[in-house]
Amino acid sequence: MSSSTASNPAIGAVRTALGVSGVLSLVIGALILIWPGRTAEVAVAIVSVYVIIAGLVNIAIGLLWRSGWARLGYIALGVLFIVAGIFSFANLSATAAWFGVFIGTLVGILWIIEGVVSLTTVGHGSKARAWTIFFAIVSIVAGVVLLFSPLLGAVTLFLLIGVSLVVLGIFQIVRAIQFGKAA
Repeated sequence: MSSSTASNPAIGAVRTALGVSGVLSLVIGALILIWPGRTAEVAVAIVSVYVIIAGLVNIAIGLLWRSGWARLGYIALGVLFIVAGIFSFANLSATAAWFGVFIGTLVGILWIIEGVVSLTTVGHGSKARAWTIFFAIVSIVAGVVLLFSPLLGAVTLFLLIGVSLVVLGIFQIVRAIQFGKAA
C-alpha cells in the first residue's frame, strides 16, 4: 500500500482549498487597491441585496404570523428593509461614502471609549500601569482624530485591508503549492 502524499486525496483537498482561498484573497485585495471606489460599491451592492432579501423574509414572516403587533411589526420592518435596499442601489457611491463615514465614526467612538475604560483599570500596583496609560492616551487621540476625518480613516482602513489581502493571498498560494510536499 503506497502512502504517497501526492496521491492522498485529503492533501489534495487541503491544497485546493488553500489555493482557492489564496487566489480569492489576492484578487479581492488587488481590486480594492486598483479600484477602491468600485469595490466599495460592489460591497454595498451585496449588502443591499442582503437587506432586500431580509425585507422579503420579514414580510413573509409577518404574513404567516397569526395576528397582532408582531405581524404588523414584521411587515413594517420588511418594508423598511426593502426601501433601504432600494435607496442603497439608487446611488451606490453615496451609500458607500455614507457607510465609510458611519464605520469611521463608530470606530472613533469605540476607540475613545476603549481608552477611557483602559484608564479606569489602571491600578497603583500594576506592572503594566505605564503601558495601560500609554495605550489609553493613544486610543483616545486616535479616536478623536478619526471623529474629525471618519471617511479618510475608513478609506485608509479599506486600503490596508486590500494590502493585507494581497499579501495574505500570496502567502496562501505559496502554502497551497508547498502543502503536503515531503521535507
